[in-house]
Amino acid sequence: MPAPNLSFKWENEKDAKSRWETFMKFGSNTATEMTGKNFDKWLKDAGVIDGKIITTTVTGIAFSKVAGPKKRTNFAETQQVLANVAQEKAQKTKKDAQEELDEILEKLSKVDSPQINSAAKTSTDGGVFNRLTDVKKYTGASKERFDAEGKGKGKEGREDIKKNTGYVGAYKNADTYDKVHSSS
Repeated sequence: MPAPNLSFKWENEKDAKSRWETFMKFGSNTATEMTGKNFDKWLKDAGVIDGKIITTTVTGIAFSKVAGPKKRTNFAETQQVLANVAQEKAQKTKKDAQEELDEILEKLSKVDSPQINSAAKTSTDGGVFNRLTDVKKYTGASKERFDAEGKGKGKEGREDIKKNTGYVGAYKNADTYDKVHSSS
C-alpha cells in the first residue's frame, strides 16, 4: 500500500540530508545508500522506535516495501519509508498521518550522529567479580577447596588424600575410641 502524499517539513532539508548521510555511512564509510539496519539505528537513536507502536518489524516491512530487492534506499526513497512508517503509526494511534510524520521528523532533526553504546563497560563496584569470587557462596566440591577465611587449601582441597587410619572417609568420630574406652 503506497504512502499518501505527505509533505516533508524538515527544519532545514540540507541538515536533514547531512544527518541521513551520517547514519547511512555508519559502519561503512563507502556506503552511498541507506540500509535497513542503519535506518533502524537512526530511528532508535531518535526515539521513534518505541517497541510498542513502532517496532523494528514495522520499520523493516516499510523499508523493504520501498527498497525492494536492492535492500538500500537513497534520500528520496528513505523519505518514502518515513511516510510509510508515519502512516502505520497513524493507523494505530488514530491520528493524522501528516501529524505523525511531523512528529517523526522533529525527533530525527534532534539527532546529529549515531550513538555508540559500549556493550562491555567496566564495573566500578566489582559486582560480578566479587560475587563469583566470594567463597562463602560456593557449594559442593568447590566449597571444599577453601578454608574458613577463604584461602585455597591447595592440593588438599583438590584431591582426596588417603589417610591410613582405619576409619572410612566421612566418619566424624575418628580417634575417639581410646578416649571413650580408656582404662582409668
